[in-house]
Amino acid sequence: MDTRYLRTLIVTVESGSFSQAAKNLNITQSAVSQRIKFLEDQYGHLLLDRSGPTLVVTPAGQVVLAKAREILRKERELADCLKGLGSQQRLALCCTPTFGMAFLPEVLNSFIRLHTEIADLKFVFMQPTEAVHELRNERFDLAAIEHCPGLDFSGLDRYVLPEDELFFVTAPGNLPAVNDGCVSLGEITHFRLFARRDGCSSKEILRQVLRARGGDLSNFENVVISDDLRFTIQAVIAGEGIAFLSKTLVIEHLAQGELIGFTLCGVPQRRGRCVLVPPGRQQDPLLSDLLECIFRVVSPDERPHLISGTKAI
Repeated sequence: MDTRYLRTLIVTVESGSFSQAAKNLNITQSAVSQRIKFLEDQYGHLLLDRSGPTLVVTPAGQVVLAKAREILRKERELADCLKGLGSQQRLALCCTPTFGMAFLPEVLNSFIRLHTEIADLKFVFMQPTEAVHELRNERFDLAAIEHCPGLDFSGLDRYVLPEDELFFVTAPGNLPAVNDGCVSLGEITHFRLFARRDGCSSKEILRQVLRARGGDLSNFENVVISDDLRFTIQAVIAGEGIAFLSKTLVIEHLAQGELIGFTLCGVPQRRGRCVLVPPGRQQDPLLSDLLECIFRVVSPDERPHLISGTKAI
């Protein structure tokens, strides 16, 4: 049997609905329903009770679900064993641009020193929702991301990293008076605002921050959408406007006096940050070493704790 049917059952149960499973698997809701029906016809039992407001796993469904997880785990183990027979070791990871710019060079340098024999190391920048989707579909071995509001982590293991602090930054001469590091919305709307594209977690949090003060992006006279973080930082240093960024990206510029950071008064501006891996994969020696390199760089004082198959708040 094609194991995608078993994977669909697992994702449907963990997601709690056919519609959410369809989003997580990037297929139609009808396709999810058809795959579950195929399994039910194959085994001659109802696997999911659809009669109530939420899906309920039947006793037969519990048996198939447990075996499905076991089969997929064995499938991954087989793939890992076959990889080990070859002379070339491979690893693929994805991360958000912010994580990549702030931490990835040091992480990869440390990892490559440990594994000089690795022949194929792929890393790709993606926005959080896309990264979770690609990891869930096993196109990557690991994803390091900042959280978007409501991001679904079901079916994945999550290592919780220290929270990421965000704030507005600008060149020192642009705001001569910043009281206690915060300003009102009216004091900054005349600036050109450099923002990220939709789907980036900082863009969504920026919208939340502005709404908390009764505003939105339309309050600014000029908004520039840019995915080039280095360009944004250099433009702001040059006095071209303001940007809403992670503190980890600009900490050196702040220390050197090239930028000042500030918040909208009374509005907390933090987001979660984590590393995601498929269930059980952290036992793979190569992936385990990469995780350790990430932990040493991002969270040197406290080992991140593991949470399995839950959603972000």
